[in-house]
Amino acid sequence: MKNIVLYGAPGAGKGTQASLLAEKYHLVHLSTGDMLRQEVAAGTSLGQRVKDIMERGDLVGDEIVLSLIDKALTANISGEPLDEWDEERRQRAIEAGEQIPERRIPSIIFDGFPRTVQQAQMLEFVFSHRNMRLDRVISIDVSREELIRRIHERAAISNRADDNEETIRHRLEEYEEKTRPVLDYYKVSGLLVSIDGGGEISETNTRLCQLMDYILRDE
Repeated sequence: MKNIVLYGAPGAGKGTQASLLAEKYHLVHLSTGDMLRQEVAAGTSLGQRVKDIMERGDLVGDEIVLSLIDKALTANISGEPLDEWDEERRQRAIEAGEQIPERRIPSIIFDGFPRTVQQAQMLEFVFSHRNMRLDRVISIDVSREELIRRIHERAAISNRADDNEETIRHRLEEYEEKTRPVLDYYKVSGLLVSIDGGGEISETNTRLCQLMDYILRDE
């Protein structure tokens, strides 16, 4: 099992890339942004609490985000059925009269979490209680001008309430102020690696896949 965090400012394409990597490498994709938007769309009590926060481009509180992550980890680590690889392994063990192997825990790619140093520290606490560890933090680097261009382009075809001029700039400011320090935090620990995300989606994905092949090689 490998645990990987994918970083990038709004517009860097981390959501798209995380989905592509999850599909290619059979990873569990945990996107806090998607989780929160689902709560808003469903009109849950949590969704009502965070709707205005998200539309302003502010970061949702640490406790709320961590509770979503903890719930998702419980579901994906403890509650999911055996995948095809595990089932084949189990059948071979039964036929050979060997001990039935334990369920393989899937690798996870975190998209949009942790966004603050405090969240990073809270994630370490959660991991320690689950006998887990963070293996790599990947940052997709894109210039500010390109980020703004991409978000404007996305806004033209999306119905997301957080894709407007004022919110876009506020989200970028929030990223620089609160999330950029997280990269420094992980750089000190030696977990951070950065890749150029300024090209086409396919170009960035090729770079990421080369890196993922290296990270997952011993899994």
